Amino acid sequence: MRLDRVLGNLGYGSRPNVQRLVRTGRVAVAGAPVRDPARHVSATDVTLDGEPLDHPGGVLVALHKPAGHVVSRNDREGPTVHELLPDHWADRLPRPEPVGRLDRETSGLLLVTDDHTLLHRLTSPRHDVPKTYLATLARPATAELADELAAGTLVLRGEDAACRPATVRIVEDRLLEITITEGRYHQVRRMIAACGNHVEALHRVAIGGCLLGDLAEGEWRDVTVDEVNPGAARPSAG
Repeated sequence: MRLDRVLGNLGYGSRPNVQRLVRTGRVAVAGAPVRDPARHVSATDVTLDGEPLDHPGGVLVALHKPAGHVVSRNDREGPTVHELLPDHWADRLPRPEPVGRLDRETSGLLLVTDDHTLLHRLTSPRHDVPKTYLATLARPATAELADELAAGTLVLRGEDAACRPATVRIVEDRLLEITITEGRYHQVRRMIAACGNHVEALHRVAIGGCLLGDLAEGEWRDVTVDEVNPGAARPSAG
């Protein structure tokens, strides 16, 4: 791919701007300065001001979403998760996007990627990607509640098809760990409400094999496809 297109696709500026970067000698390929923006290169061989390009092979990161942030680019709804990521990612092509959604008050693990094939695979109900949450309840979690969530017969209000069985573990008196393989609107909150309880706080701790772990709130880290979805192979970039 042309050098100016590589830089533009990775969010380093418009074509005229990145051409100026190249012609001023700030860009090198395999350690040698290059001043021809039309030269065909591999993104992994390119440096800018002596530094490797940012995620030349694509973006796949785990973000610890704080409660109160929205999974949207519309900042009229409140602070957005995109404000926690590098600004120039908004100018990448393709643009990194969140994998699925968490509502404003739900915190925890959110994946962000520019691999839209992977994004579809992780969000499609056909692929049964498990998502695990810790739900703080208004009233004590009972064995009957856990059994009802796991039965596979729970029908949410306004829907006809029953939810798939959830995997449930009572962690503490009012703390429930629940794993689902679907992505219905506000699903965990609605499932627990349908069982006669109420979610006071919801925190996602895992997607597939990817764990939130000790990642600090508002921070992100790189992850691999195998970590998220074991057995899947990420298409090569560019």
